Amino acid sequence: MTTPPPGAAGSAGPSGAAAPKVVLVTGASSGIGAAVAERLAGAGHHVVAGARRTDRLRTLADRTAAAPGSLHPTRLDVTDRDDVAAFVTAARERHGRVDALVSNAGVMPLSRLDSLLTDEWDRMIDVNVRGLLHGIAAALPVFTAQGSGHFVTIASVGAHEVVPTAAVYCATKYAAWAITEGLRQESDPSIRVTTVSPGVVASELADTITDPGAAAAMRTYRAHTISPDAIASAVSYALAQPPDIDVNEIVVRPTHQR
Repeated sequence: MTTPPPGAAGSAGPSGAAAPKVVLVTGASSGIGAAVAERLAGAGHHVVAGARRTDRLRTLADRTAAAPGSLHPTRLDVTDRDDVAAFVTAARERHGRVDALVSNAGVMPLSRLDSLLTDEWDRMIDVNVRGLLHGIAAALPVFTAQGSGHFVTIASVGAHEVVPTAAVYCATKYAAWAITEGLRQESDPSIRVTTVSPGVVASELADTITDPGAAAAMRTYRAHTISPDAIASAVSYALAQPPDIDVNEIVVRPTHQR
């Protein structure tokens, strides 16, 4: 498929349909990231899917091989600033532009603070906060030079509430919300900024919890979940809006979650 020339993304083609966009997705090997990448490729966009688990990315690429868009798997560690910069640069060189960055990579090893699992705290800060900042640092100059671009941050309802065992996780997600809102306020109107905050979603995140008490609490908390595609639908909606419409924030959660 032909990638849209600079300045064409989001504009209507001869048929009246929006031109395909070049969209970068981090944390695309499973869960929400994989669902976002698959949905956008299915909608005709050119997706560059980044994650550390390249075997999962290759499976995703195979699954979307017949999609009207394209999906290019790329190894990515969002905690490495140079790696993220190279991820964005390579996508721009491959497609001629970058239209959107979906910052989805995240970890959630919950625990009580008195468990003192400081290595896990550090990991959440590195991935959930620094990883987001690395993406902004890499993509913002590109969007500024193009005169267009769209940042989408996958935060969490944890950005709006704190529950036991989730103090550090909620702190990182509030930081993600705050950073993204600050980016929106500071950015030129040609650059759109969206925060999507999922509630309880079926994913592998809970599998990383090593604290027994937190793991038990999470099993109860996750009694009702929604599909990752529900979040992918929200991302797709935000990206599909005309250039003069900026969807700032979407919260999506199961009807049972209060």
